[in-house]
Amino acid sequence: MKINTKAVHAGDRKKPGPPVPVTMPIHTAASFFYETTEQLDRIFAREEAGFCYSRYENPSNSALEELVASLENGHGALACASGMAAMHAALLTALTDRRKFVLASHALYGATFSLLNQVLEPLGVETKFVDFCDLDKVRKTIQEQRPGCVVMETVSNPLLRMGPIDCIAQLAAGAGAAFVIDNTFATPLLFRPLEHGANIVVHSLTKYLAGHGDVLGGIVVSDQRHYDALRALARICGPVLGPFESYLTMRGVKTFALRMERQCLNARQVANWLRQRPDIERVHFPDDPNHPDAETIRRLLPDGLYGGIVSFEVTNAGRDQIFAAMDRLRLVVRATSLGDVHSMILYPVMSSHREISPKQRQRMGIKDNLLRLSVGIEAVEDIIADLDQALTNPA
Repeated sequence: MKINTKAVHAGDRKKPGPPVPVTMPIHTAASFFYETTEQLDRIFAREEAGFCYSRYENPSNSALEELVASLENGHGALACASGMAAMHAALLTALTDRRKFVLASHALYGATFSLLNQVLEPLGVETKFVDFCDLDKVRKTIQEQRPGCVVMETVSNPLLRMGPIDCIAQLAAGAGAAFVIDNTFATPLLFRPLEHGANIVVHSLTKYLAGHGDVLGGIVVSDQRHYDALRALARICGPVLGPFESYLTMRGVKTFALRMERQCLNARQVANWLRQRPDIERVHFPDDPNHPDAETIRRLLPDGLYGGIVSFEVTNAGRDQIFAAMDRLRLVVRATSLGDVHSMILYPVMSSHREISPKQRQRMGIKDNLLRLSVGIEAVEDIIADLDQALTNPA
C-alpha cells in the first residue's frame, strides 16, 4: 500500500459491528472497565489485548501509533507528549542493557544536544560528538569507543546536512549499538530510516505530521527488537500523549503527504530565488549539486523531494539587521517551530540553538547571519514577495 493511502486509512475504523465511526473517536477515560476481574487481570498481564489504564495504552493513542508505525514501516510506536519526550524515551530504550555511551552527530537540534549534555551526562551517560558526514571518522570512533547508541538526524537542523545513513547503520550494527534517527525534517514521505538499518525513529509530531500548529507531541517508532523495552519504559515513566492531541495529529496526518509535496516544491523555488540575490551570502538546501553531501542526497532522497526547510545567510548581517528584516515580514510568521501549513522563520542563534555556546555554534557552522525558513503551502509567489520586501533594506 502506498504511503499516501496509509496516511488516510491506517488506524481508523477499529471496532467491529455497527455502528463503526469513520475516524477514531477521542477516548478521554483514564481507566477501563471489564465485566470480570479475571479478564482485567489478563489485560494487566498483557495476556489478552485490551486497555486498562491510559498511561499504559489508550485507544486514541494506539490508533495514532498504528498509523505512524505504518508510515515508517516499523513494528510499533509510542506517542509522547513532545518531540523531546520522544527523543528521551528513544535514547533510554536504546541504552537498555548496552554500554552507556552515545556517539552523536555534531549537527543536532539544540535541545537534543542539551538532553545529552545536561540530562544524560550527569546520570553517567557519556557522549562523543563527531561529524557524521565524515564516514571514516564515524567508523574510527565506533571501532574505538564501541558505543551503546548512535544518534543522528536524517537531515540536520538547521544546515540541512545528510550523512550516509545506510553505511552508518552497518557500522552501528557491527558494534552492537542501537541506531536512533530523528526523521522530523525528512518525514516518512522522503525517507524511512528503518528500511535502511535504523532501529528507532523519532518525530516531533508538532511539525510536518500534525502540520497545523495546534499540536505539541512526539512519537517513537521502533523495530521489533526494541519495542517491548520502549513500552515497558513508557508504562513506568508515563511520557504519553493526550487523546485530544492524538486525534488532532491523526487528522493532520491524513493530508501530510499532500502538504509535504507542496512544501518541497515551494521550498525549492524559494531556494532558487534566494540564490539569485546579491544580499544572500549562502543558501543551504539539499537540491544544490554543489551541496557537500550531494552524492548521499542523490542516493537516499527521492528526486525532486528535498524537504520544506531553506536556511540562508544574509550578507554582512548582524543581530540588528536580522531582527529588522524579520520584523518587516507580513506573511511569513516569526515563530519557533516548523512544518506548519503557513511559512515560518526562525533565527537559530536566538531560538533552536540558543543554549549552545557561541564557540560550539561556530564549530557547527551556525553563523550569526543565518535564518531558517520553513516554507508553507501558500502560493509561492506570495512567499517570495514577502521575503523580497523584508530583505530589501528600505534605506
